[in-house]
Amino acid sequence: MPKTGLTMGPAIGLAVLLAACAAGPRGSGLQSEVLANSTAAGKSAVQDALPGEFAVEQITRNSLGRYANWPARAQGRTYAWPKGQGGLAKSVNAGDTISISVWVSEENGLITAPGQRVAELPPMTVSPSGQVFLPYVGQVKLAGLSQEEARAEIEAAYAKVAPSAQVQLRSVEGRQSSASVVSGVARPGSYPLSDSGVTVLDMLALSGGVPEAVANPQIRLQRGNTTYGISLDRVMKDTDLNVSVRGGDRMFVEADERYFLSLGAAGTRAQHHFPQDRVTALDAMSIIGGLAPTRADAQGILVLRAYDPGIVRADGSGPRHSRTIFTIDLTSADGLFSAGEFDIQPGDLIYVTESPLIGTRNALSLIGSVFGLAVNANKLNN
Repeated sequence: MPKTGLTMGPAIGLAVLLAACAAGPRGSGLQSEVLANSTAAGKSAVQDALPGEFAVEQITRNSLGRYANWPARAQGRTYAWPKGQGGLAKSVNAGDTISISVWVSEENGLITAPGQRVAELPPMTVSPSGQVFLPYVGQVKLAGLSQEEARAEIEAAYAKVAPSAQVQLRSVEGRQSSASVVSGVARPGSYPLSDSGVTVLDMLALSGGVPEAVANPQIRLQRGNTTYGISLDRVMKDTDLNVSVRGGDRMFVEADERYFLSLGAAGTRAQHHFPQDRVTALDAMSIIGGLAPTRADAQGILVLRAYDPGIVRADGSGPRHSRTIFTIDLTSADGLFSAGEFDIQPGDLIYVTESPLIGTRNALSLIGSVFGLAVNANKLNN
């Protein structure tokens, strides 16, 4: 006699038990789980009310302008960039040799002998402090000036002792009239500035260029005690940023240090360096390989960001909480367009939540497997 009831009864109990455990270990949390315990809408961490563990903000067309006006989070060291266009006149530098001719019209002047109208001063070397000594005038600083500026400076100095003085200046480059490219290029080394308009891009070309493997190359220019910085992409797009190099300058190129993270049901779970100066949320989704096709919740894309507590605001002019989660819905046109306008900041975490249907699907799969085993067992008993 068949024992179907005896076999199916335990099977049903086992199926129910497995279904209850179907949510088991997962590779990502649900959006509802991650966003639990958030700051209530309209509240902020600077108010007396319980602030919650974080604030949740939705990325939409209506909210983008408000987020854009928030103070940016600290992004590590930032650099300025020298002003001026390329092709500027070359400057006088320490170590250069200059020759000076002083023309005067006065009789019996201090500078010239009787009957002479021009005094040829012997060649002199610009000192390490950038100065030269001029008879009857004293020390005059010329380093950093263009040759025309240096000529005018000397002429103004001599005008104090010879009002009609006019000056001619000739300069021969010394060892300081070179610049170095230290690293991040194919051929590091020191290169003479034989042209009056050697620019940053000229120096990179002379040194063999930047290898393609360097992600979003960043140029660093050390001039005296100041270090300037900018991305190579910006210099190539704006000729005004392609400034002239001066003698003694040192350059190096390094990869962009900024990065963001991806976790959860993303295409890849890793640390990603910025491939360009600006990365939007939509760019980031492409960089991380999109969504895991069988697991991800396209309505539950989260951007986790930690702000400096000092910029938390209750009036909407800044984040409501130092820990803020931005939510993106990639199933709507507004969500897609808005993601393309929302900037990712260094250190952000892109967290792709898991679809709530995954647990249901796993439970149904387990139940089906259990009933399949039960049916096979009944066939064997019969």
